[in-house]
Amino acid sequence: MAKFSNKIIEILKETNKKSMLGEFSKKNPYYILISTILSQRNKDESTVQATKNLFKKYDNINQIANAPLGDIKRLIKKSGFYNVKAKRIKEVSRIILNRYNGKVPSDIDKLIELPGVGRKTANCVLVYAYKKPAIPCDTHVHKISNRLGWVKTKTPEQTEIELMKIVPKKYWIDINELFVLHGQNTCRHISPFCGKCKIIKYCKKIGVEKFR
Repeated sequence: MAKFSNKIIEILKETNKKSMLGEFSKKNPYYILISTILSQRNKDESTVQATKNLFKKYDNINQIANAPLGDIKRLIKKSGFYNVKAKRIKEVSRIILNRYNGKVPSDIDKLIELPGVGRKTANCVLVYAYKKPAIPCDTHVHKISNRLGWVKTKTPEQTEIELMKIVPKKYWIDINELFVLHGQNTCRHISPFCGKCKIIKYCKKIGVEKFR
């Protein structure tokens, strides 16, 4: 396997000086938590739209916790699996209100106790809401880490564990944002744009059969 290279982080930072996720990180912890729940098994653009729809009508945890379930379903319909997600959002909101006085926990063990909150969602809250070092491992991070040859894993959960072993902690907070943006713009799941990739000389292109 290839060794971790901080050059990749530096190049991607230079390439993505202005990022959508940078704006996302300015939102409050509750907004980030709900948006990340909505992102589960969903396309990025659909997540953005569903989150905007929900918070345009209900802009805080009290309103969402007490909103009619049917309203939440309608507002987040673009996110997919909206029936399940709507119930989770209400349940999570009530637990945070009752157990944590309305403040989203900043501890991973408390976060993953919440219904529907796994490690990726919890790590997103830590990174984007609380600026704590963590590696939220979604499909982009999993895919790119394997293509680079940094890891050889079958699931995002395994990828997170392996990345924590080889990536210096000072870079953890950057990995998700940079790899998500790189995955959206260049390193696509199907037929990635290897011809315009800024980090191509560091990439082993593992698993890439067709590229542009």
